[in-house]
Order: sequence, then structure tokens, then C-alpha cells
Amino acid sequence: MAHRHVGILIIATTFACTTWGAAADGPNECAKLADQKIENANLLSSTVIPASDDLPEYCRVLGYVRPAINFEVRLPTENWNGKFYMAGCGGWCGRLQPDRPGFTNAMNHGLRRNYAAVTMDGGHWGLGFTDLRWAHVKDPIARFDFEQRAVTETARVSKEIVGAYYGKLPEKSYFAGCSNGGRQAHMEAWKYPKDFDGIISGAPWLNAAGLQTAGLWNIRANTDADGTAVLDPSKLSMIGEAVYDACAGKDGLIEKPDQCAFEPESLECNGVNGPECLTTAEVQTLNKFYKGPTTSDGVQLYPGIPLGSAPYWSFWLGLENEQAWKENKSAWIDELHYYGFSQDPGPEYDVADFDFDKDPPQITGYKDLEAGGTDLSEFQERGGKLLIYHGLADPLLVAEATRQWYDLMMADTGDSETTSDFARLFLVPGMDHCGIQSDPGVGHAGFDPLPALEKWVEEGVAPESIIMTKTHGDNSDVEWTRPVCAYPSVAEYAGSGGPSEAENWRCVGPYP
Repeated sequence: MAHRHVGILIIATTFACTTWGAAADGPNECAKLADQKIENANLLSSTVIPASDDLPEYCRVLGYVRPAINFEVRLPTENWNGKFYMAGCGGWCGRLQPDRPGFTNAMNHGLRRNYAAVTMDGGHWGLGFTDLRWAHVKDPIARFDFEQRAVTETARVSKEIVGAYYGKLPEKSYFAGCSNGGRQAHMEAWKYPKDFDGIISGAPWLNAAGLQTAGLWNIRANTDADGTAVLDPSKLSMIGEAVYDACAGKDGLIEKPDQCAFEPESLECNGVNGPECLTTAEVQTLNKFYKGPTTSDGVQLYPGIPLGSAPYWSFWLGLENEQAWKENKSAWIDELHYYGFSQDPGPEYDVADFDFDKDPPQITGYKDLEAGGTDLSEFQERGGKLLIYHGLADPLLVAEATRQWYDLMMADTGDSETTSDFARLFLVPGMDHCGIQSDPGVGHAGFDPLPALEKWVEEGVAPESIIMTKTHGDNSDVEWTRPVCAYPSVAEYAGSGGPSEAENWRCVGPYP
């Protein structure tokens, strides 16, 4: 590996006299980048893209790391801030998404701040975040690229491109990803700790085998004898309102879902089914959702769906209609066939065949994908900072799993103070998976952890809280602001002033 670092040093030295913050010869230098020779990479094109909307003019470089990790680098032609920003990719990746809006897995979030920014596709092609056809042949290279190699190799190549363009390597490097992008974030801190100075991990996918088990559990819980969905989609709004009426705080959000006393039986119909009550079968489904998967002996296999997440079930659990439910079921089965089980059980295998006593240990296909290691000592010792956030109303990758991981890391590290010196967790009330939806909580546009991470990395100021902002619809009218406190603290209304203003809240702790 030594020759790789020598190559970077040569690039940095060659352009040492170049003015920092602009390309060596202005935009004309951009066209030459495609001719760079970089180990194990092919550069396809380099073109100046004019400024538009809120993006500055930038040099766009397209290429791939062999054999198939496609990437796009965007380099501001002026006023580069001297730093590097890489965005992760969600789900099963499979395509470049350089113009994703907002913050989540979006490289332009860095470009707007004059970072040199990059994203990649995970090393394979796919139509969407649930498309697993690429894994059907169990290609070990494609799998390992997705599991670990895509981020670290793209970072290596991209930094060489940055050095060639600006004559200077980045002073600081940041990574931000959510869902699978959060898994990538943890993998970087754990296995490749020298790549980034600061890492943002949102709703991380840390226990793939556990999540697979939970997905199958939820399908089974909501499937009746005829193979159709038990829950009536038209009742989801009623369920959500009942839970929030029972458990929400002063701000209308649920701060501690695990302490919510709501019981599904309180909504059970008294004799006749109707739109404002639940059948006995629907009550049983809700109880199984909230309980989470267990063995027949009651051993918990993965946390249950959190109370307060019902407003997001339609999208994330496929409960919009029967067709969406069937597609959701198919996606979980595909994952079991193509990835979860090391040996494909065959086309006839179905959710009903899964044995929650015997089959969870057989889900071994994720062994190189799992990123839940708690020994981040090398990342810690080099001064790296890890900022983790997770929506408490996330029904897909539940926040409780991330909280349990963080507690385990604190135990392994020795104490909370040592852990919080380099890694902090923020549990966001009302937020769904990665803030993709925004009611009743904030969407990803209303929660930006990057400034807090920058201050932590560059000034040594650790974040005690991060402000989330709720806006009205698509405009910028602010409905409320609220601090999200670093775990184990929680936000508490101070008792005076409007609860819609962040200044009237304080962080107290610890989280019970």
C-alpha cells in the first residue's frame, strides 16, 4: 500500500506552488483531469458545469474504480474551502445520484459549501434501492465492493483528483451517509479509520441479519390466512393520532417511545368493525409490530417498531395498498434469497417457511457487510469524530437498535465520557427513516448535523445539541425549532416561553 501514498505525495508536491482555492489554470485545467493516471481507476470525462440555482460552477469528473465502482467528483472552480465531502448511498445503492436534493446521501450538500464533493454507486447497477438482482449470481467482487470497498477506494481516487486539480490535498475530509450510507459510515470508522476526519452516520444499518429477521416478522404479523394484509390502510391515520394523543409531549412529538403507555387494545372494536376501531386481528398485528421478533422462548431477536412511527408505515412498510404490500413482501424475500441465506433456498421458499427459532443463525450472507463493530479505537486515537443521528419514529431501521449499539460501545470503551469525546448519538423525535418524510417530525432538510461536526473536528467544540427546524410545507415559514440533545440527555421544556422555540428547551439527562 505504500506506493499509493507516494503517488499522492508526488501530486501534492508537483502543484505546491498553485494558488489554493482555485484550479491551477482556471477552468481550462478541468479538461486535463480525465488524462490523469490513477492506480486501478479509469477517468472517463472532465467538464466545467456552469453555476445554476444554488450550486457554484464546478469541474465534473466521471470515472470508475475497477471493476465497476462508478463515481462523480465535483470540484468548485473558485473559492474551494480546502476540504473534501463524500456522500454515501442508501438501500442497495446501484446508481449514481449526484443531484439528490437536501442532505441525505446528497453530495451537493457539500458542494454548496464549496467542498470538493463526491458520490458513488456501490459498485453495481440497480434500478432502485430495493433492486437486488445484481446479487443473484453471488459475485464475490460485486458483493465486497458494496460491502466495504466502494467508499474507501472512491475516497482514495477522489482525493488524488482533488490534489491534481487544486495542487493541494484536502485539509479535512468528511463523510455523510444514511441507512446503508450510515452503515458505510460505521464501516469507515471501524475498518478504514484513516479515510475521514469527521463522519456523519444517519439511521445506520448495523445489524443486517437482525433487520432481515424483523422484516420477515412484520410480514408474517400482517398476513392473514388468505395471504393478504391484515391492517386496513385507511386506519393508519387513526392509529397514529391515538398514539400521539397518548404519548406526545409539549411539542407534539414523542421523546421516549419506549415509555409510551399506549395499548392497541384501547382501539379494539366493540362488536362491529368500523373506520375508527381495530379488529381483533388488527390489534394482534399491532402488538406483534411493537413487540418485535422473538423466538418461541421469548428471546428478543431485534427491537420492535417504535410507537409514534405509524404515520410512516404506509411508505416504509408497504401499507399504502395491497399492491404495495405485495411488493414489500417480495423485496424481503428477494433479500433472503440473494443475500441473507448463503445458499439460496429455492424459488418456492416463502415468508411462511421462515423458522424464528432455527433460521436466524442461518442468515450468514451478511458477514462482510455487518458494520456493528464497537472497537473504534484507531479512529478515536487519530482524532476522528463520529456523529450519529437516528429518527425515533423510524419504522424500518429502528433507533433502539442504534441506541443498543451505542450503549455497548460505551461499555466496551469504559465510560460515557470517553465515548462522547469522539462519538455522539442524537435521537431525533418524530423523524422517520433518514427524514425522507416530514410529518409530524422534521425531514432531512430540517436537521443538518454538518456544521456541528465541522466545529467539533476543526475547533474541538463537541455538540451538546443540534437544532431541528420544522417548516410549513414547501416554503420556508418556520413552524417550530427544537434542540436534539446528545444521548443520554433528552430535551425538556423549560416551563416558560413558547414550546415552539428552541431557546425554551434544555438538555437534561440521562435518558432512562
